[in-house]
Amino acid sequence: MSRNSADAFARYLGAQFSPPEKPGIQHRPAIAISRQTGAGALTVANLIAQRLNIDYQGDPPHPWKVFDRNLAQRILEDHQLSARMEPYISEDAKHPLTDALESVLGLHPSFWILRQHTVETIRRLAARGNVILVGRGAGPITAELPQVLQVRLVAPLADRVLNFAQYHQLPEEKAARLVPETDERRRRYVRTYFDTDVEDPTNYDLTINTGRSGFEQAARTIINVLFEKLATVHPQTPKSP
Repeated sequence: MSRNSADAFARYLGAQFSPPEKPGIQHRPAIAISRQTGAGALTVANLIAQRLNIDYQGDPPHPWKVFDRNLAQRILEDHQLSARMEPYISEDAKHPLTDALESVLGLHPSFWILRQHTVETIRRLAARGNVILVGRGAGPITAELPQVLQVRLVAPLADRVLNFAQYHQLPEEKAARLVPETDERRRRYVRTYFDTDVEDPTNYDLTINTGRSGFEQAARTIINVLFEKLATVHPQTPKSP
């Protein structure tokens, strides 16, 4: 990020949070991120949270938090389920017969019950606000909440394979197999339990190719669009230039 860009960004954030123009937010904002595997969603989410924790925690202040893999733990805690249930709330949809058999055997509640627990936890977090929800159907679950920005992160397959290999410290050959497999599991999960196509661009306020933008620019763009969205929900919120 150049010095001029950094200065411009600082001036923009200053305008957003100057005392005479504090937005009268009734509901704290939230961000739901759908992603292709390896597009850098967790990295981007953490960059957003870091920036907003410096510049905008609301009034009274409330820190921003990212929910990704830790969302499964939160679902278990909210619904008083054993930690051994965590493997059964992965982002995938089992065959109905397999689900029914495992449920009858007492291995876990049915996936439809686990889906409802997921919906309740994600909606509760989104209503509380100042959260960035990555995956697990957070987009369709919060689609009707006006204060939630819906984002999709994509990137060329070659970039995603490289990112995945580096992040998980895997050989690229293995990453090249796991990336499309993970994408398919996530598509199946959202399609089965939320009747939504993750690839449909009309489901999102914003789609970013992180292969072109990079992670830092993607984070800045999401913050800018978040402010613009809040300005439409709450007209007293200053609009970005």
